[in-house]
Amino acid sequence: MTDITTLNNLATQIRRDILRMVHGAKSGHPGGSLGCADFFTAMYFSVMEHNPQFSMSGKNEDVFFLSNGHISPVFYSTLARAGYFPVEELKTFRKLDSRLQGHPATAEHLPGVRVASGSLGQGISVAAGCALAKKLDGDKHLVYALMGDGEIQEGQNWEAFMFAAHHKVDNLIVTIDFNGQQIDGSTMDVLGLGNDIEAKLKAFGWEVLHMDGHNIQNIIDTMLHAKTLTGKGKPIFIMMKTEMGQPIDFMVGSHVNIG
Repeated sequence: MTDITTLNNLATQIRRDILRMVHGAKSGHPGGSLGCADFFTAMYFSVMEHNPQFSMSGKNEDVFFLSNGHISPVFYSTLARAGYFPVEELKTFRKLDSRLQGHPATAEHLPGVRVASGSLGQGISVAAGCALAKKLDGDKHLVYALMGDGEIQEGQNWEAFMFAAHHKVDNLIVTIDFNGQQIDGSTMDVLGLGNDIEAKLKAFGWEVLHMDGHNIQNIIDTMLHAKTLTGKGKPIFIMMKTEMGQPIDFMVGSHVNIG
């Protein structure tokens, strides 16, 4: 396991990449990307068992799906820093004919990307299907997914939650980025998520955990705990608290920086 100091330095480098990519393209979503840098660092450099020698099948390794695909800058930077493709390619973000489009897509055959994402509300369905396929194949590795809190407003997520619980997809760990912001304002102003998401998910048959999305050690510890809960008949849901734009002072907590 990589030490925490090294991981924190990696997260800082990923944040630099995000700002350079978005500034270079004059387009993109830096806010959510910056807020999830610690999460991606922990996942790809400590938590997941994955192979940069990329295979679309994902057999015999952990698989990750990004549902909120608009935060592609943090995804691309992490994949590059983890050895999936050259770091130099980050300079092509959102450029014509680049493999690094605004939302991840499979048409570009970018290593690390298994599904086109960014049509919000669909990622958890894909992740649940992949996790069920792993169970049917006898593959003991796990499926991880990240979604945004605004995505809960999409009804398809609740169908996916029901599906995963009904089929006992207990090799699935879904994290939701609770930053309270979406493109038109705060989630509570646009379409309130209700008072107790945890109670709702438990009622749907999921195990629910909480973690600090800006504390890499806490992310690792929570994920390791989540792993101990897999294989027990329930999918796992992790409520991750972050701040949009972290740690840039004039961006933190504001929705205006995401577009």
